[in-house]
Amino acid sequence: MNHFVFRVSAILALLLVMLGGIPAAQAQKFGYVDSEFILGKMPAYRQAQQELNTLAANWQKDLENQKAELDKLHRNYQAEEVVLTEAMKKKRQDEILAKEQEIKTNTNKIFGFEGQLFRKRQELTKPVQDVVFEAIEKVAKKKQLAIVFDKAGDLTMLYTNPVHDYTEFVLEELGLASPEANQPGQKGPVKTITPPTTPAGEAPTADTEEPAPGRPAARPARPASRKK
Repeated sequence: MNHFVFRVSAILALLLVMLGGIPAAQAQKFGYVDSEFILGKMPAYRQAQQELNTLAANWQKDLENQKAELDKLHRNYQAEEVVLTEAMKKKRQDEILAKEQEIKTNTNKIFGFEGQLFRKRQELTKPVQDVVFEAIEKVAKKKQLAIVFDKAGDLTMLYTNPVHDYTEFVLEELGLASPEANQPGQKGPVKTITPPTTPAGEAPTADTEEPAPGRPAARPARPASRKK
């Protein structure tokens, strides 16, 4: 179960409403949760985000060191160009081009689409997300919900009635309910990494998926009442 499933379910629900009419829609019981809010409450998820940030920073540092080596090759070549033979110039130029290509390759390998950062994120966060979605499924069955929407997903929810918010029930299922449950948790988004550009001016493709979309720093407290 993932955001894609929620989006598909939402579309199917809307189609059922359109095809079946209002009486059919009223016969179904719907609810929504905020998966980002829930994940932000989970220590394992915050730990995973911190580990990702550390890895990303170390990989970025390695790329910066490679860029510094490339800059040094450029400076040395420019300083000695007038005394170099054509064969020596060609050799130096090849070294510079090879270094540029190495940086671009490493950048794409780490930060590119489905690169090391992407795969590591999947490895660290997917198990936690699976636990959350299993808890959502349990709550949905207990509360006899036909459809559960994800407020944090791509489906735009222009208005939500708090009476249909089952986020706190999921937190209770996960053993995370507390007096502070209504306060936003730390999501710990992976820091955006800007890969170094090569002297040729080409910016290597970077994986900017990480970042979680920006959310308000605070949100109104959820109602204390519980649905039956």
